[in-house]
Amino acid sequence: MIKFPQKHFFRFACVVTASLLGVGCASIPKDPLALWNNQAPAKQALVNYVEAVTAPRSPDFIPVENRIAVFDLDGTLILETDPTYFDWALFEHRVLDDPRYTPTREQVAAARASREKGISPPLNANREKMVSQAYQGLSVEEFYDFIRAFMQQDQPGFVGMKRGDIFYKPMLEVVEYLVKNKFTVYICSGTDRLTVRPLLAENMPYIPNRQILGSDSTLIASGQGNADGLVYTFQKGDHLVLGGKNLVKNLQMNKVTLIEREIGVQPVLAFGNTFSDASMVNYTIYNNPYKALGFMLMCDDLEREYGNQQKAEKMRAGCEQYGWICVSMRDDWKTIYGSHIKRR
Repeated sequence: MIKFPQKHFFRFACVVTASLLGVGCASIPKDPLALWNNQAPAKQALVNYVEAVTAPRSPDFIPVENRIAVFDLDGTLILETDPTYFDWALFEHRVLDDPRYTPTREQVAAARASREKGISPPLNANREKMVSQAYQGLSVEEFYDFIRAFMQQDQPGFVGMKRGDIFYKPMLEVVEYLVKNKFTVYICSGTDRLTVRPLLAENMPYIPNRQILGSDSTLIASGQGNADGLVYTFQKGDHLVLGGKNLVKNLQMNKVTLIEREIGVQPVLAFGNTFSDASMVNYTIYNNPYKALGFMLMCDDLEREYGNQQKAEKMRAGCEQYGWICVSMRDDWKTIYGSHIKRR
């Protein structure tokens, strides 16, 4: 049985209010998307949709086994690029700060350029090769421990935020709302799925590892060496270690093929934030036998977040072109990370 952290239970305010009213907490109407502004079109669209597809007598009813929702991670559920992606910041930390690791010159140059000058290499095969090689030889649990320790560091650009606190609170509400309505939620990220697991375990414990899809690097047995997996037999005393070779970067069309391979059911809801999520969202809403919606977030908040108005307007145009529903961080959300967290 999954044990939910205390933060996911009813708040103390509910108990106090219920006591004053002489009712139980369950009797108090609760907005499942309370951190969203009531007038937000995206909120109303989602609520109307969920009510329609979960009502047994509705013409839009979707059986539980087909209630599949897919979410991107970076920029959709978590802080994306201030100053850089979580997985790339983790790589910088491994290369520049971890005394146990001896990096290559190429890795050092790339990490320093991004940390000191804000210049990160483009998303290409060479970048993914450097990242995968940085963790070669670590056991899976050692890698998880490395990530958990990194999550305790202060998050640059914000006051009161740790690197593990970078989740958008209104989007956590969306995921919980869907889970309560018997949707199966998958996280389909461009970040390596092993990197995503510790992040979600702390903030979204209701999403099991089997529902986390992402980029992949090789895993091998500790005694395997250079032997091919077709000829090596896992031995007593072996454990899984990271092999150091990238297999796939889960972006754009690769997200669609991964969904088909690992889920085997066309989603009916999709949430993304960039055009690298376009294929996933279009695959969800096009040629679907069920009523389906696609949502795209716009990082247009320049006060509470490091927004980019030009990119936001480009996404708005994309939403109009493809039939996606826009989510405005600035206009739709009452908070982003919580009132105790401030942008520097």
